[in-house]
Amino acid sequence: LVILAREADLFHTADETAYADVKVKDHRETLSVRQKGFRRWLTREFYIATGGDAPGSEALKRALGIVEARAHIDGPERTVSVRCAGADGKIYIDLCNNLWQCIEIDADGWRVVSDPPVRFRRAAGMMALPEPVRGGSIEALRSFLNVQSESAWVLTIAWIVAAMRPTGPYPLLILAGEQGSAKSSFATILRALVDPNVAAIRSMPREDRELFIAANNAHMLAFDNVSGVAAWMSDTLCRLSTGAGFSTRTLFSDSDETILESSCPMVLNGIEDFVTRPDLADRAIFLTLEPIPEERRRPESELKAAFEIERPKILGALLDAVSMGIKMLPTTKLPRLPRMADFALWVTAFESALWPAGTFSAAYDANRDDIVGTVLEADAVAMAIRQLMEGTGAWSGTATELLKALNKIVGEKASAAKTWPDNPRTLAGKLRRAAPVLRKVGVDVQWPKARTISITRADGPEQPRPGDSTDGTETDRPEGDS
Repeated sequence: LVILAREADLFHTADETAYADVKVKDHRETLSVRQKGFRRWLTREFYIATGGDAPGSEALKRALGIVEARAHIDGPERTVSVRCAGADGKIYIDLCNNLWQCIEIDADGWRVVSDPPVRFRRAAGMMALPEPVRGGSIEALRSFLNVQSESAWVLTIAWIVAAMRPTGPYPLLILAGEQGSAKSSFATILRALVDPNVAAIRSMPREDRELFIAANNAHMLAFDNVSGVAAWMSDTLCRLSTGAGFSTRTLFSDSDETILESSCPMVLNGIEDFVTRPDLADRAIFLTLEPIPEERRRPESELKAAFEIERPKILGALLDAVSMGIKMLPTTKLPRLPRMADFALWVTAFESALWPAGTFSAAYDANRDDIVGTVLEADAVAMAIRQLMEGTGAWSGTATELLKALNKIVGEKASAAKTWPDNPRTLAGKLRRAAPVLRKVGVDVQWPKARTISITRADGPEQPRPGDSTDGTETDRPEGDS
């Protein structure tokens, strides 16, 4: 068994997982040494070499231990990706077909290759992408998605092409709408173009460990019928959007850690406005889907069959946009960098292949502005701050003094609610989260001193600011400070 394993090209990843490149018929497959795929390959090689014998379980276990040690000590370190990878300025997308082919994309176009310089692993549930076809149009996708406005269409395509990058940050795509607005179908079609899976959409996990495991075994995730996002889940989604790690104790070990590091595109859909925290909203694109009239409804089987016919051409058109993005990205500049700046740069880079210059930034900025009201209404502290500032241009004091002032505004019943801060420290934390959203509606929150909070209203009377002298003459401060 150990001698037969020498036919494999052994290596390991940065997290010390042992892998083997093996030759199967006329193509290369990358298999984890401890997974069933490599065991099956080694068992088959043993069967052929011995003329029909099967290895004993103990012999196989001992051989795998030796092979794993060789991969760690003698093998090089390489990166193994799921579905999407990058190398030498090129992007590679795993087709997940039986021939282990992938799509290679660069500034000159795209092509299907059989021996890429990157390594992919196949997680459970992954399905094959169709072989892309040239000459298609992205507009063909419009008939399969419930997109009413042109700005929503632009943001949808921007999100899909950005999801085909091997690295983030990736904005979350939030789909909202009443029942019958085809939210689930929308998410399923997007995943079929980027990272098809047997479980295309799933329910939200119950803990962050489950979420990181799911993200580690897929390039894209889609969650269905989300009714609410807990605080811990909101934080975890933010981390996964931009890239983060999760550590947990290794099973059957007292001191070893297993570290999961991931960043992936995610789609969440639900009927209610379930994104209420400003930091998560700032990392998201929001689309509201209109209900589909009965006369326009199509049977799901008919929609799926029609989509499968068009999918290779739509995929080819999306790859053309990715190629344009690779070509134009080095020279792409933005007058200002929004949150998720890498995403905005990438979309602007390929924008010229699809729309007039500035189309995306206009749609993206409008989308971010539209969500401010929803987030504010869901934040009791932010709403109370706005009420406080309605009668004055400025307020300054400690968190304790601010909590007393806000308690008077919201009343005894609201201040006794579980969601309302019950101490100055909690209030300060909520205020820091709400500060970016409040700033967008003209209320600026600053901490000029360790325990002092300064709140000013943009349309209020001119007030002294940190940096102003007390004798009426202004001291030097950076231009544009507000």
